[in-house]
Amino acid sequence: MRRAPLLVIALIGALVGGSLPAQAREAREAPVPDRYLAQHINWKPCFDAQNPPEGLPPGGERLECGTYLAPQDWRRTTQGKDITIAVSRLRPATGTARGSVLTNPGGPGGPGRTFPLLFLSQPKLLADQEIIGIDVRGTGDSTNVTCGGYDWVGITDPRDRSRDNLKLLFNAAEQQARACQTSSGEFGEVVNTEQTVRDLDLLRHLLGRDKINWIGYSGGSWMGAYYATYFPNRVGKFVIDSNTEFTSTFQTIFGAFGYAFERRFRTDFLPWVAKYDSLYHLGTTAEAVRRNYEDVRAKLSANPLPLPDGSLLTPILFDLFLFRAQYSKYNFQPAAEQFSQLRQIVVNGQESVASLGRFADASNGTLHAVICNDTPFRGGRDYLVRESARQGALYPLIGWYVIAAPCAFWDRPPLQLKTPTGRGVPPILMVQSVRDPATPLEGAQRAHAKFAGSRLLTVTDEGDHGIYAFGNTCVDDVVESFIVDDVVPGRDLSCAGIPLPEPASGLSTQSAHAVGNPLQKYAGLLE
Repeated sequence: MRRAPLLVIALIGALVGGSLPAQAREAREAPVPDRYLAQHINWKPCFDAQNPPEGLPPGGERLECGTYLAPQDWRRTTQGKDITIAVSRLRPATGTARGSVLTNPGGPGGPGRTFPLLFLSQPKLLADQEIIGIDVRGTGDSTNVTCGGYDWVGITDPRDRSRDNLKLLFNAAEQQARACQTSSGEFGEVVNTEQTVRDLDLLRHLLGRDKINWIGYSGGSWMGAYYATYFPNRVGKFVIDSNTEFTSTFQTIFGAFGYAFERRFRTDFLPWVAKYDSLYHLGTTAEAVRRNYEDVRAKLSANPLPLPDGSLLTPILFDLFLFRAQYSKYNFQPAAEQFSQLRQIVVNGQESVASLGRFADASNGTLHAVICNDTPFRGGRDYLVRESARQGALYPLIGWYVIAAPCAFWDRPPLQLKTPTGRGVPPILMVQSVRDPATPLEGAQRAHAKFAGSRLLTVTDEGDHGIYAFGNTCVDDVVESFIVDDVVPGRDLSCAGIPLPEPASGLSTQSAHAVGNPLQKYAGLLE
């Protein structure tokens, strides 16, 4: 079944557990073998100039792609097993770049090789820096992990609390863990944040930089905080946007999805749809729109609708579709249009509806490997039953889904990440909207309080996931003054958010494929 992207998504956590054996600690700190340090990245154009992909923005033809080798396991660099890391760079059209900005769109597991195209809209940044995109280990065009195509989300409706259905639900979560670990083998054991930040530091060396800059969103905030923790002397200007609570665990981070998505859904999306009832006919109040959501969901539960690809539109897919829509205010219109059409379909008995999209298995495999390998998961099947019931009753949009449930069944390798404290790290800039649905403000504030020297730029009256380079000039000015002009804010700052848009005319033909995480805007251009 298809699943919602978890750019989350974007997630950053510190590990709890016993200390590593002395031998493992020494292996982790071993020098990098010369055969890796002596590599040269052979940069070539990413796209065929005679046949560029549809959707390539002006200037995108300058994006160059390359690869390099990294050890499969940085703790055993002499064993001779290598992996490939796929990267890209976007250099200034004229002049020399003063530095390199490594970028990450989140996930964990989101492919980032085409991500530099996002920053073509930021001339000040691009005139000063080369922008580097990375498909981190496990995903994209880098060496992949896989779950064998299995995806437990969507296997059954978690609102059905019968004993048999709960058994089916969490049997599926257990099967997800087994499918991922069996299909990915020994490589899956080393798809984690500690290994990835070492891949990134090798890339820093191959780029010829003493220090790197960083722009990471969502899961990229987790990765940026951990790179800074492992390599504090290599940190230039780090910007982490839409922050996970990177001083905590993935269990805590994913556990916040319920209330954060429900807040965005009820505070922004439902009132916005109600405001434009003359267009969508879903109710003149937020509560009326919510009741229509429940009504459509119930009808889909009784009679799932056939999709053009032969699958069925179930209430689970409907939940996940609206879940995805919460990431960006610019998703609201196509989501409301599709919601309205669905209501007409279930009322009038039409036979089909547009497909809601599919997602790559490598990203899914990398997501599970990182979140389940990095940090421990406390509790088993009984905990999952209790927690899903508690959150579902409070936050029905997505609270019934315990997204990290497969980690309860994961055979976790012996791994203890260093704890992100910020000590010895140059000031980093955190950017955060107050109603972010995937990485809520409260978690970002707790991470900020525990990460010494960090500065928090809070974006008020805003709920988008991903703020810098998405049209907020106040935020763009602060970020680019930080990276380009070396201006470190002396204190925490705030910027006003962008108001919710009015529905644009002539867009009624937008398909549901337009709804999703905006951080993956260019992810498919290299496929």
